[in-house]
Amino acid sequence: MRAVIQRVAHAHVTVAGETVGQIGPGLLVYAAAAPDDADADVAYLAEKIAHLRIFPDAEYKMNLSVADAHGSVLLVSAFTVAADARKGRRPAFDASAPGPVAEPLIAQLGAAVRAYGLPVETGRFAAHMLVDSTNDGPICILLDSRRTF
Repeated sequence: MRAVIQRVAHAHVTVAGETVGQIGPGLLVYAAAAPDDADADVAYLAEKIAHLRIFPDAEYKMNLSVADAHGSVLLVSAFTVAADARKGRRPAFDASAPGPVAEPLIAQLGAAVRAYGLPVETGRFAAHMLVDSTNDGPICILLDSRRTF
């Protein structure tokens, strides 16, 4: 699994004019599953999301997790996070799992993050979503359960 984590002041996602997920301060997480991802990949990302120390402490050092900062998580499925754009001008999406594989893995990721006691909102799988956010920092972190970067 791969994810792009953004520290945000607030974020929301709409589908066909309806708000389906919304948070105040916290993390906006764009996540993609690979065809052969398993429970260990979900667990790795969930633990990282819950415990990344990217929120400022009293001395403005990035020392607090989203839980420490009393934040929330907005999890948005985005198969494009697994895109390979190394060749040519059109990204390849072969590394992204098909919907029937990806949907339960993304749902499992949301449940795993919730299990750390965090409020989690989500987008809508396979829908055309409009995501609006205000990055705080900006802080953007890339995660990969296979640790390729």
